[in-house]
Amino acid sequence: MRRYWLLFTQTVTVLLAAYFVVATLQPTWLHPGAQDNQGAITLLQAPSSPHTEPIAGSLSAAAKAALPAVVSITTSQSVRHPRADDPWFQFFFGDLGTQQKIGLGSGVILSADGYILTNNHVVAGADEIEVSLTDGRRTNAQIIGTDPETDLAVLKISLEQLPVIVLGNSDHVAVGDRVLAIGNPFGVGQTVTSGIISALGRNQLGINTFENFIQTDAAINPGNSGGALVDINGHLLGINTAIYSRSGGSMGIGFAIPVSTARMVLEGIVRDGRVTRGWIGVEAGELSPELAQTFGVGDGSGVLLTGILQAGPAAQAGMQPGDVVTQVDGRPVRNVAELMSSVAALRPGQSYPVDVLRSGKPLQVQVMPVPRPKPRQNNSLPRR
Repeated sequence: MRRYWLLFTQTVTVLLAAYFVVATLQPTWLHPGAQDNQGAITLLQAPSSPHTEPIAGSLSAAAKAALPAVVSITTSQSVRHPRADDPWFQFFFGDLGTQQKIGLGSGVILSADGYILTNNHVVAGADEIEVSLTDGRRTNAQIIGTDPETDLAVLKISLEQLPVIVLGNSDHVAVGDRVLAIGNPFGVGQTVTSGIISALGRNQLGINTFENFIQTDAAINPGNSGGALVDINGHLLGINTAIYSRSGGSMGIGFAIPVSTARMVLEGIVRDGRVTRGWIGVEAGELSPELAQTFGVGDGSGVLLTGILQAGPAAQAGMQPGDVVTQVDGRPVRNVAELMSSVAALRPGQSYPVDVLRSGKPLQVQVMPVPRPKPRQNNSLPRR
């Protein structure tokens, strides 16, 4: 019995020693699936599935819906130094010849026919305009028309099976709504940034003649001009156009032209070749509380006419300096921006009622607007 016990213990000792040697020198013999390199680690990976649901709170569906309809725009313009023909300039610097100025921007496809909306300052003065789609296609575009007063321009391309963005309703948005800004910043390619609507109805910024901007904190950088501001469904709410910045980069204050304005401009240019607005020939000023008390009206209840163009539509209708305009064609007027927008919406050649207060007494006159003269462009904020 003792002999068997000694044999058993010797056998176990030999097996343990062999296991220790093998585990130390050749561990892969014990684990055939292990890697030979000592630095290998084991990583856990979630199973892939083509039907994986988006992460909660993700805006990927909105980006996926809108991205194909947002294009990149590259413009080229031949420029010549203003003193290139001066003999003394040529003597010192030589003939510099003609240089090519390259510009970058974005645009939004609004029609399967190939109509693209972008900013006027993106294509102004361009000799050639190239449009790049997200599917890799590139083509030249032609300018159908521009509207400097809203800084919008309509382009046209000739391609088939174009992606078209769905128009949202910019009149029903609210401060705090989540939005995405899509464009081609710095020429790096299509980029999506997110934020919220920070304010509505921004005006008196000195950017355009007619201002009713959507303000957002979604990052808008150079190259984003003409790009899309979309809601969480990927529907177009506005055309990104400018930022407030001290450094030239995004500081969280961007401005977009509402889609309601953009649609009006698009339809006018496609139908008539230009946007026709009404004009009555008046100068107006805001009613301060002191002026409102002087003229016997409530705060924010109208706009004071400070000047009337002689022989203009307003003068022919009997309007006078000192009148307080309270309504135009039944729409209330609370500030100068609203007066300009209301008058611009009138069709030239037709008569419209305008309600005024004169010496505290209500009065209604009939005004027949004429087409608005061409404006002088004013650019005071950085364009994107």
